[in-house]
Amino acid sequence: MMRLRAAIVSIPLILLAAAAHAQKSGGTLRGLLGDNPPSASLHEEITASVVVPLMAVFNNLVIYDQSVARNTFDSIRPELATGWTVSDDGLQLRFALRRGVRWHDGKPFTAADVGCTFDLLLGKGEQKLRQNPRGIWYENVERVSVDNEFQVTFHLKAPQPSLLAFLAAGWSAIYPCHVPPPQMRRHPIGTGPFKFVELKSNERVRLEKNRDYWKPGRPYVDAIEHSIIASRATRMLAFTAGRADMTFPSEVTVPLLNSLVKEVPAAQCTLRPLGVTYNVIINRDVAPFDDARLRTALALTIDRKAVADIVSEGKDLIGGSMLPPPAGVWGVGADALNDLPGYGGDIAAAREKARALMREAGYGPDKRLKIKVSTRNTASYTDQSVILIDHLRQIHIDGELETIESGVYFNRLYQKKYTVVVNATGSSLDDPDQHYAENYGCGAPRNFNGYCSPALTALIVAQSRERDVERRRGIVREIERKLAGDVVRPIITHPVAAACQQPYVKGMTIMVNSIYNGWRYEDVWLDR
Repeated sequence: MMRLRAAIVSIPLILLAAAAHAQKSGGTLRGLLGDNPPSASLHEEITASVVVPLMAVFNNLVIYDQSVARNTFDSIRPELATGWTVSDDGLQLRFALRRGVRWHDGKPFTAADVGCTFDLLLGKGEQKLRQNPRGIWYENVERVSVDNEFQVTFHLKAPQPSLLAFLAAGWSAIYPCHVPPPQMRRHPIGTGPFKFVELKSNERVRLEKNRDYWKPGRPYVDAIEHSIIASRATRMLAFTAGRADMTFPSEVTVPLLNSLVKEVPAAQCTLRPLGVTYNVIINRDVAPFDDARLRTALALTIDRKAVADIVSEGKDLIGGSMLPPPAGVWGVGADALNDLPGYGGDIAAAREKARALMREAGYGPDKRLKIKVSTRNTASYTDQSVILIDHLRQIHIDGELETIESGVYFNRLYQKKYTVVVNATGSSLDDPDQHYAENYGCGAPRNFNGYCSPALTALIVAQSRERDVERRRGIVREIERKLAGDVVRPIITHPVAAACQQPYVKGMTIMVNSIYNGWRYEDVWLDR
């Protein structure tokens, strides 16, 4: 019988107790990827196809406890740091660092490496990142001082309790001073439990055990190999046939889960929200969607309930841009947005309004608008895109599906070479600071369509500085309403999916509120 290790959106989530077996060493943990990681550099990429196979190469200063399923401030643990202190005024965050740690090439880890990492992220060093999608996390950091060989201090412009959460995220690796960014893209050097071996396009990502790891006895497995298989059906077959030990963490939709547990009744599967939204990115700067009427019409035609029913048997969540309750701490549900485009519930009336707007803009049954709907070449993205194209057809828009290989996809977004894109946006943290600043702030790295509102920026700053939880929640609600009302990036759904492992995979805890933070693999072992 399938063991469901987390009940969806249940708070707290009830997890099955781990079996009391003695850990065994050896073997290769076999995972699956649906596309090629654009590079091996965590600090330059944004897709889970990078962090899932490569987080294990590195360590952070601090990390979310890999054995605790829900990421909270209470689950943050020291890693390359041994502890931290905060000054009374909240403007200095000081870390004592671990001694005796070595990089995979044998050089010693020191505070200078932490300084170099944050010089990269702050754009202050001689070396530069090709792109810096999370540099915005650290805009409140004035500088990071290297106090001595094993102590660093973060000097802040204003108090920011969320900074520690940023540092615990799966993306927040410490890089070595002596390895330049171009090499980190091709062959990264870390201090983590596994050493990078190769990233072979369309074949595999392979890591091998770091036998000099600073944690005695870890890791247990000898190697991790993620096979890159473009076809989701082939990936599912690989798992059910026993040629893979784990699925990709966002891979198993509800319909697929129903089939998978019939094929592998003993599979360990965790169904949970992914901390991701499917959303529509609209190029607002060029025709035809420089016309606000067309943007509103697009928002009005999206039938979110129908999408959830088709994709997840109704289990996907509907709300604003942040994960809605009860799973989410800060987000709002559809009830808070029901007077805004696309959230009213009466889809027939919404589409009639959309068709009226299209007629005003010069389109109709005899003059249909033809556009490309672009998306990433993975199954879950294309599923959403096909449904959107059907919804657009109801308001005189004919969409042609364009799928883009992952190595090219994000460059296309950054360069704004698109009309409409169906995208998935993941949040590393269930925290408004990270979510809004990274995706909606003026000039933010993932603000792909360049929306810039001084009023929104003021609200983002206000919620960040607000220490009263309920007042902050009220500002977040105002932000969510503005994003929906301005049709900034229409949210389709907050998807749920399962991550599955074979029954002999032990010691793996699936994070239930982020797919980005649980892939150190140092406690995983194989009980074959």
